[in-house]
Amino acid sequence: EITDDPYIIEFEDNEQLKIDLGAQKIIGAEKEGQKIAVDVKSFLNESVIYDYHSALGQMINYQIGIDEIEEERGLFLAMPHEAYEILRTKFIFRKSVEKNQLKLILFDIKDKIIVEWKK
Repeated sequence: EITDDPYIIEFEDNEQLKIDLGAQKIIGAEKEGQKIAVDVKSFLNESVIYDYHSALGQMINYQIGIDEIEEERGLFLAMPHEAYEILRTKFIFRKSVEKNQLKLILFDIKDKIIVEWKK
């Protein structure tokens, strides 16, 4: 169930974190009664590791914002399953997912379905 599209994180000084750029957006949702925020990335650039580095930086900032205003909301990075299959062979990806405790949603671009949730 999508509850906020886009999901906006607003701080006391009216500073906001939000994303709504084409195929990339952060969405407020609920999964089995749990509040979550999902940052959907398309990984369309030639280098999936470049796209991942960009997404990781955003995820770190989003987590800071969520921790400040709504710490019970879980944050997920949604990425194409094909990109994950490439990235999971990379040491830096595996270690950064572990170190930053990233939660992933893998989806099939063509069929527009979730393939796997990784917590």
